Formats: sequence, C-alpha cells, structure tokens
Amino acid sequence: MKKLNQRAWLFVTPVLLLVAFNALIPMMTVVNYSVQETFGDNLFFWQGIDWFEQVLTSERFHKALGRQFLFTFLILIIEVPLGVAIALAMPRQGFWVPFCLVTMALPMLIPWNVVGAMWNIFTLPDIGLLGYFMNHTLGIPYDMTQNPFAAWVTIVIMDVWHWTSLVVLLAYAGLVSIPNAYYQAAEIDGASGWAVFRFIQLPKMKTVLTIAILLRFMDSFNIYTEPFVLTGGGPGNSTTLLSIDLVKIALGQFDLGPAAAMSLIYFAITLLVSWLFYTLMTMNDNKS
Repeated sequence: MKKLNQRAWLFVTPVLLLVAFNALIPMMTVVNYSVQETFGDNLFFWQGIDWFEQVLTSERFHKALGRQFLFTFLILIIEVPLGVAIALAMPRQGFWVPFCLVTMALPMLIPWNVVGAMWNIFTLPDIGLLGYFMNHTLGIPYDMTQNPFAAWVTIVIMDVWHWTSLVVLLAYAGLVSIPNAYYQAAEIDGASGWAVFRFIQLPKMKTVLTIAILLRFMDSFNIYTEPFVLTGGGPGNSTTLLSIDLVKIALGQFDLGPAAAMSLIYFAITLLVSWLFYTLMTMNDNKS
C-alpha cells in the first residue's frame, strides 16, 4: 500500500494556527465571559448559566431577535427573486457581458460604513436628494429619522441595492454553465419560456442559489454596520436589530457577561438556521 505523504500538513499548519488565533481563542474568551461576572481589575466571579437565562427571558432580546428575523426575511424574499430575474435578463455573450458584470459588482466594492453614510445623506428629509424629492416634489411625507416605517423601508432598500448583485452574479454563473443542448432540445419540443425556466434553468441553478441564500441569510442576519450608520437603531428602537443591541450592551453599557451570553446564543441561532436552510434545500439531492 502506498504510504501517505504527511508533509502536506506543513502547508496546512500555518492556516490552522491563523484560524485558531483569529477565531478559536476569541471564542474561548467569549465563553469565559459568558459564565462569569467581572468588575474590573481582572477579578471574575462565577455566574454559571445565569447570563444565558437572563438573556433568553429578556423581552428586549425577544424584540431585537424578532426585528432581526423580519429584516432577514424581507431581504431574502426580495433579493433572491430579484437577483434571479436580473440574471435572466443579462446577455450571455457579446460586448455587454463584461459591462453588465462590472456594473453588477460595483455596489459590493463599496465599504459597509460608506454605504451607510451614503444612504444617510441621500435620504435626509431636507438636504438629501431622495428625501427632498419625496417630500417636496412628490408631496409624500418621508423622514426616516422620525418615522419607523420610513426607516425600515430605507434600510431594506439600502441592503437590496448593496447586495442583490451577489445573487445576480451567482445566478448568472449558474445560467451560463447550462449547455446549449438543453435549450435546443426544449426548442424542438416547443417548450414555453416558463417551462424552460422551471425544468432547465431553475434546477441547474439550485446549487448556486443554495449558496446565495446561505450567504445572504448569514450576512443579513448578522448585519451591523450599514443600519447602524444609517439609523443608529432608531427612531427609538424600531431598527435596533439584534446585532446593534448586542453592541449597545457590550460597549455602551459594558455588561460583558450578558453580552457574551447573547453573542453565543446569536451564533448558535445563525448556525442552526443555516443548517436548516442547507438541509431543506439539499434534501432531494441526498435522496437521489
């Protein structure tokens, strides 16, 4: 039997050490804080699972988690169908292909904090282009700093503008990988456009759409920078998502124990829902 070459571990070891330093060690620190109380001077007192019970029974946590799920739900039901529709409308060959791809990629190149600042200025009721147009030209009352509904509409539209491109590019990659023979066979059979999409394009895009949904879920469920820069969680607490509330508890109130417990619960929910998404979307593949 051929002997395995173990020298490959020499190339993997630096990556493992980097992951351990950047992920595992901070994670252990969070776990340590989640079961203890500290009053400074490096003094810790054992709390057990008290912080977890406090977080799980907190009405504040429940409301923030509900807002987070609502935001993620809105993002998925808008961005995934919209991204697929745009990908279907894009050309498959010719001069316009690179132009469309570069145009689609541009919003994703902008840093998150810059996106929030851009949309903050853009939507201000008096000096912002959109805010002024809505209020003074169309006569539609719009003020995201005072109206919770306007604030929600703004953060959703901002995220759609910023991240629909990711779904577009992934869906487009799945579409261009479909052999022309499938389309030729469909044309011979006289298949309609809907039939081609349902039985050829959509099944062939299933893998990339699974990736797109997982990426958009994890990113939107853990989003912080854009909505914080845009609304700061306001007006009131109407756009205080779980990520924003977590930062307020950790850095604003400096309650490290409850914040650590909340972050671990947050992490567990993200893993659980991601696993459910992946399991449901690959269920038929596993059966076959």
